Amino acid sequence: MKSTTNTSTRLENFPVSFFAMVMGLTGLTVGWEKAQHILGVDLHINTLLVGLAVCVFVGLALIYSTKLIRYRQSVLQELRHPVKLIFFPSISISMLLLSICFMPINMAITHPLWLIGTALHLMFTLYVVGVWMHHEHFEIHHMNPAWFIPAVGNVLVPVAGMQLGYSEVSWFFFSIGMLFWIVLMTILFNRVLFHNPIEQRLLSTLFILIAPPAVGFIAYMRLTGELDAFARILYYGGLFLTLLLFTQVRRFLKLEFFLSWWAYSFPLAAISIASMVMFEQTKMPLYLWIGGGLLLLLTGIVSLLLTRTVIAVKRQGICLPGH
Repeated sequence: MKSTTNTSTRLENFPVSFFAMVMGLTGLTVGWEKAQHILGVDLHINTLLVGLAVCVFVGLALIYSTKLIRYRQSVLQELRHPVKLIFFPSISISMLLLSICFMPINMAITHPLWLIGTALHLMFTLYVVGVWMHHEHFEIHHMNPAWFIPAVGNVLVPVAGMQLGYSEVSWFFFSIGMLFWIVLMTILFNRVLFHNPIEQRLLSTLFILIAPPAVGFIAYMRLTGELDAFARILYYGGLFLTLLLFTQVRRFLKLEFFLSWWAYSFPLAAISIASMVMFEQTKMPLYLWIGGGLLLLLTGIVSLLLTRTVIAVKRQGICLPGH
C-alpha cells in the first residue's frame, strides 16, 4: 500500500521539464549526423541515437499523459507556475527536433512530426506570451534563462521547414523567435545585473543563452543559404556566450545535480552544429575543430546526464513535492 501511494505521489509530481532530456538527445543525434556528413563517414550510430531519443520521448509522453488524466489539477498548476510553465514548449520542441533527426532517414516521418510540432509550438507560444502579458504574480526573480525556450522553438521551425517547402511559415516563426530573443535577453540582463542572483538549482540554465543565436544561425543559413553579416553576428554571438560560460566552469562543477542540468546539453549541441555549418561555409579548419571538440564534450555530458538521471530516479530524488 505504501509503495502504491509513493508511486502515485511521484506521478503527481512528475515535472514537464523531463522533456529537456529529449532536446539533449536529439541535439546529440543531429550533431553526430552532421559530423559524419562532413567527414564522409558512416559510424552506423544514427539509427541507435534516433531510436533512443524516440523511446525517451514516447516514454515521457505516456507518463505525462497519465499524469494529465489522473492529476489534471497538478498539470494546471504547472501551467500557471512562473518557472514550470516555460518547459511546456519543450514538448513541441522535442517533436520538431525529432522531425530533423528523421530527415536523413525517412521524410515521410519528418513531415507529420514537423506539422504537429509546429502547430503545437505556436499554441504554446501564444499561451505563454498571453500569460506573460496578463500575469498577476510574476516578479523579476522568476525570470531565468529557461524563459528562452519558447523563442528557441520558433527558430527551430525553418531547419526542417525550408526543406519541406514551407518558406513563408519558416520566416514567420524565425521572426517570432528573433523578436522574443532580443526582448528576453534585455530583461534577463536587467535581472542578472540589478537583482538577486539566479538560484543554484537553475544556474545551469544559463547555458540556454547559447541556444537562440546558435540555432538562429543554423535556421538563417537554411532560410538564405548565405553567410552574410547577420549570420556572422548570430554565430559569433553564440560563440562568445559559450566562451563566457566556459570561463565559469568551476562554478558549474560545484552544483548539486538537478534535472535542470539537462540545460547543458541542447545549447552545446546547437553551437557544435553551428560551428560545423561555419566550416562548410568557410572551409576553415578552426570551425571543424571547435564543432568536433564541442560534440565530443557533449557526448560525454549527455552520457553523464543519463547516468545521473537514472541514479536520481532510482534513489527517488526526482518527482518530489516542491521540485
